[in-house]
Amino acid sequence: MAREAIGRHRPRTAPDPGAPILTSEQRRAVALREAFERLGPLYTKVGQMLSTRPDLVSATVISELEKLHDQALVLPFSDMETVLEEEFGRSWRNRFSFIDTQNPLGTASLAQTYRAGLTTGETVVVKIQRPGIQAVMDDDMRMMRRSARIIAKGAPRFDATIGIETMLSVIFDAMRPELDFQVEAHNMDAARPMASTFDRLSVPYAVDATRRVLIQTPAPGKSIRDVDLDDFKDTDRIAIGQDLLAFMYRGYFVENFFHADPHPGNIFIDPDEGATIIDWGMVGRVDRGMSMSLALILICIAENDGLGAAKAWIEMGNPTAWANLTGFVTDISILVPKIAKATLGELNFGTILTEALKSSTKRGIQTSPMVSILGKSFANIDGSIRYLAPEIAVTEVFTRELSGILRHFALGALSEGQAARAALDLIISAGTAPTDSRQILRDLANQKLGIHITALHQRSRIPGARSDESPRLLLLAVAALVYHALRERRR
Repeated sequence: MAREAIGRHRPRTAPDPGAPILTSEQRRAVALREAFERLGPLYTKVGQMLSTRPDLVSATVISELEKLHDQALVLPFSDMETVLEEEFGRSWRNRFSFIDTQNPLGTASLAQTYRAGLTTGETVVVKIQRPGIQAVMDDDMRMMRRSARIIAKGAPRFDATIGIETMLSVIFDAMRPELDFQVEAHNMDAARPMASTFDRLSVPYAVDATRRVLIQTPAPGKSIRDVDLDDFKDTDRIAIGQDLLAFMYRGYFVENFFHADPHPGNIFIDPDEGATIIDWGMVGRVDRGMSMSLALILICIAENDGLGAAKAWIEMGNPTAWANLTGFVTDISILVPKIAKATLGELNFGTILTEALKSSTKRGIQTSPMVSILGKSFANIDGSIRYLAPEIAVTEVFTRELSGILRHFALGALSEGQAARAALDLIISAGTAPTDSRQILRDLANQKLGIHITALHQRSRIPGARSDESPRLLLLAVAALVYHALRERRR
């Protein structure tokens, strides 16, 4: 019953006689996409992740999986009433002056949403989880984990590069808040202060939340996909798009917390109110090391430095014993000049990560599965903003935000905790390498300190080894200080 309730057995529509004739590969891709949609939300998310992995599936499959929509048959409101009663009690109706039960605002595999009014006079949106969905998701996660272990055991070389179980864990972790609306409400509360620093951005308020019901303020306007550009002044339209990009950059690099699914349906635009970012069920979190590596990659791209971008990517990854680092550097050095100054109208910036990921896997470099979440988020926000302001140059917005990003990295690197860590690293090094430590002290006494980076080729010989983070923190701190000094000199 639960599987039927979320629409796993939707009838197939009859073929359109006027539709173009598909190749056998295209037909298989369509069948795969339809299978993911019928199987439900977890499989839909996995399919969406695969659409960002050209290292795993063909371009034909990717173009089809990009069409994946989390959709399901509309359940009658009487089915959803049971959830409201279980969460709020039999008197749940006393909360509302009305609920538009005939015209759901949205219908997906996990939940349905309705326009409603509270007895206090507020207009709200009510999001109700579909009955039985939690058990279905738990079963699917267990089955996919078992399948991943079988594949990993049967194809160890493939697993060494991809990290199948880890990739699934990242997807599951990103999805779990979608099954607990209290967590989603908490995510909204965390995102709102980030958005409040921008004049044209906002995040809805959670009026009330239980695990399976979320009552929130509505988003003014309409989906960014459906806006009429003639309703906006060009300056306002571009400013909103730039604010959206800057907001996402701060999530990736400063807050280490970001909206993982900013597709057009999750961004509402109003000429007077600006942009509202909704649906905070799927979020991503990255550690400081990955944020810094990703920032360095984008800095190198903005500077048209293919070699630097390749080195930063390798540092972020984990070369296998058979890794071809020279080949990877060549690949990225060819890619970067093509994208360094492209606008959104000319390029989907999210493809940068996926193209680099394709080369990385091909060359035997294991990359954190979080890159797939980041790639999906990048691609979605770029695709969304393209509807509003395709002339925006992504690297220009990143460069504008760079001062704040570097200042954040520098403050972290120069914090008391990092200073203590650096001091302990020096003490430990002094104990194991007294000659080196004496030379460092002499250099300090002479007001000279050379920083030599030689770990890159060594890591290629030691699969799984990770260089220490402290030198990178120090270098970023120095970079921040130099950057600010140059800015002051130009004024």
